Amino acid sequence: MTAHLQKAKQPRFDLADILRKHIGEYKKSYRLSYAQSKVVSAILDCRTPAMGGVWKECDNCKRWEFCYKPCKNRHCPKCGAFEKAQWLEDQKKWILPIHYFHVVFTIDHVFNDLVAFNQKLLFNLFIKVAAQLLKEFGQKYLGGEIGFSLAMHTWGQIMQEHLHTHFIVTGGALVSSPTGYSWNAADHKFLFPVKLLSNQFRNRFCFELAKLWAAGKLNTNDDALDVQAMLTEALSKDWEVYIQKPLYDKEKLLEYLGRYIFRIAISNHRIVAVGKDTVTFKYFDNRDDGEEKEMTLHVFEFIRRFLSHVLPDGFVRVRHFGLHNAGCRLKLQHARRVLGEPFELPVILKLKFLDWFKKITGSDDDPRLCKFCGQGLMLPIREFGPVFGWRLTFHTALGWFTSWKNAFT
Repeated sequence: MTAHLQKAKQPRFDLADILRKHIGEYKKSYRLSYAQSKVVSAILDCRTPAMGGVWKECDNCKRWEFCYKPCKNRHCPKCGAFEKAQWLEDQKKWILPIHYFHVVFTIDHVFNDLVAFNQKLLFNLFIKVAAQLLKEFGQKYLGGEIGFSLAMHTWGQIMQEHLHTHFIVTGGALVSSPTGYSWNAADHKFLFPVKLLSNQFRNRFCFELAKLWAAGKLNTNDDALDVQAMLTEALSKDWEVYIQKPLYDKEKLLEYLGRYIFRIAISNHRIVAVGKDTVTFKYFDNRDDGEEKEMTLHVFEFIRRFLSHVLPDGFVRVRHFGLHNAGCRLKLQHARRVLGEPFELPVILKLKFLDWFKKITGSDDDPRLCKFCGQGLMLPIREFGPVFGWRLTFHTALGWFTSWKNAFT
């Protein structure tokens, strides 16, 4: 890729720069959790000397540069593209030659404050209830084992609290009988009765939540949160469960899945302006036929909204169930066989970075091409560790690296 194309694809604004400028003042008014502090540190250090990196030198003109390592934090808007591509490649082992449905479960917003004080507990409850219902409906309406994968999101388009899960569900089930296995395909236009699924999800989630409350397992912020009132209001409403009929063929399914699994609350490309104490970003207004609009927030509110979606340490927001789960590999193989695929699961190859990079950029140019002479390749000479205190002593560190380089050449 040419330098011109690389520059054209770079976003104008960076979340890291916003945090770097304002996080000190922000912390005077807002307390950061341990997980939030880790995320902020990772984003600030990403691709800086604090991460360490690689010293590269051109094999033609001998000019050199430092390439700093990414933080690889799952909340960082600059990380994860190659890892996402490899993860999606790995998922090919469970893709079947059938149609898939997109199912979305949403918790009523009356529980937002309660969720904020019980994140891991209620996130897991949400996933558990939704997954159990899908399994039960698969048995009831398709007569067998379905497969599905989910990604949990906690945000909406303007980074407001909006807890929901995206499921990719097989359009059919593996049916077991005394004579063997068969496949019962769902109609392209109908998977499950969505109204019934929505009502049962509401009732079961509220029932399980009430049990947690009765057992004293919920943090109610010193009884400031009225759980009984929340349950009463929630049970009086219709909840959002959405089933979208299949839109993609097998080849595009993983790309579709990746849109939901690897999304974060805000990307750098969505930030369109940064003022003295404001941030403006793009969003799609789902209440206005998805029209693209802009919103301007005070920088502290922008940071607060972003950090409110930092997940608890160790929480797994991407999960697989039924035929997609590792414990059902034999059943998955039987499903492949009855659908005319080889019994053995496909061998997943490891992606090569250069091949992947050229594919996504649509260019045959070598990304290692020297930006100084345009002829040689910038090749790694050696790695170096984190440079501590680099923000205050960067020029000192640069001089140290220069001396180090001269000592080896």
